Amino acid sequence: MWNVARAAWRLGQMRRFSVAIPGPCLVHKRGTDILHDPWFNKDTAFPLTERDRLGLRGLLPPRIISFEQQYDRFMESYRSLEHNTRNEHLNVVSLAKWRILNRLHDRNETLYYRVLIDNIKDFAPVIYTPTVGLVCQNYGGLFRRPRGMYFSAKDKGEMMSMIYNWPAQQVDMIVLTDGSRILGLGDLGVQGIGIPIGKLDMYVAAAGINPQRILPVMLDVGTNNKKLLEDSLYLGLRQPRLEGDEYLSIVDEFMEAAFSRWPKAVVQFEDFQMKWAFETLQRYRNKFCMFNDDIQGTAGVALAGLLGAVRAQGRPIEDFVNQKIVVVGAGSAGIGVLSMAKQAISKIHGNSENMTSFNQFWLLDKDGLITKDRADLDPAAAPFARGSGPGEIEDLAEGASLLEVVQKVKPHVLLGLSGVGGIFDEQVNSTENPCFI
Repeated sequence: MWNVARAAWRLGQMRRFSVAIPGPCLVHKRGTDILHDPWFNKDTAFPLTERDRLGLRGLLPPRIISFEQQYDRFMESYRSLEHNTRNEHLNVVSLAKWRILNRLHDRNETLYYRVLIDNIKDFAPVIYTPTVGLVCQNYGGLFRRPRGMYFSAKDKGEMMSMIYNWPAQQVDMIVLTDGSRILGLGDLGVQGIGIPIGKLDMYVAAAGINPQRILPVMLDVGTNNKKLLEDSLYLGLRQPRLEGDEYLSIVDEFMEAAFSRWPKAVVQFEDFQMKWAFETLQRYRNKFCMFNDDIQGTAGVALAGLLGAVRAQGRPIEDFVNQKIVVVGAGSAGIGVLSMAKQAISKIHGNSENMTSFNQFWLLDKDGLITKDRADLDPAAAPFARGSGPGEIEDLAEGASLLEVVQKVKPHVLLGLSGVGGIFDEQVNSTENPCFI
């Protein structure tokens, strides 16, 4: 079978996959098993020689339609869908676009990824943000064909054998979620599987990762979303979320199983609620090849932007240590950005011993400015809580509003990392301060 190899060859002028496909694919299937496998199915593009050799003659219409013709036909159908739904509600249009792409994904993965790669600007918002949030919310009703793997609390003690149910002999990239904090939507339980699926499709289409070596994974430890627990279409465990050691034992078992089979894989933790995001990062970062996208991925991109902003102002990079930074959002993304920014300042400053009291950061959450006077101060936010003494602003108390903070601090940088809408209102935006938003 040449379908995957041929597609990779045709795309060679645009991009080389991170793991090259060296030659023809060996197919150990025949007949309808091939037509039902999206990796090998080429729909009506099978030539007569392959139809004879693979037991497909008579199982397909006689006309041979080439890969290129199928591509054009799909794009024509997609454009027709756009035209026919132009007056519909945005959510209806978004889900219709996702469905037509998902049906192609279920049927012919070679053509699917070719379509994504060639039209990434148009299709990225469909397969990932913002449509993926809508897909996750409605996943029970949209589900047609399983994709990825599901490990639940009921599978405790069985994960080491379960991991071998995945057909790929090699996996390079695993995106893992427990569905506890999906985008700004909160706990969506097993329906959060849409995030790993969409993220990995982006990695294939935009970063050239070999699509045969990716694995989306849902770790279902229950849900505290009452609406889902009462939903007859909900596909996950109908129980409250595990907590404490019970929760960690499930994650431990999965990590051991995954790296036992694929010791060179990378595991990306995605959309875990903050307490588990930080806990699991510290628990596994020195033992397995893993990272947390919300903490480290967002922070890496944000830090690049912060350093780039200093250069754009014509200042030396060392001036970053003097930047006053206000961050709105005290979740894993906000604290992750501040932690990485603090590390960068320590390295630039060159004297980490004296950096413990150095605080150029102001952190706010839904309750306003976070200070050391806050009751039940989150340990993750504690290093960035304002106190008293040198460097503090008078009359800027616990819970101060964003407008107060901006007016009194006069920050160089204002970062929004909160899922709460309407925070940067007209008053904040019109404040005459050198803020970069």
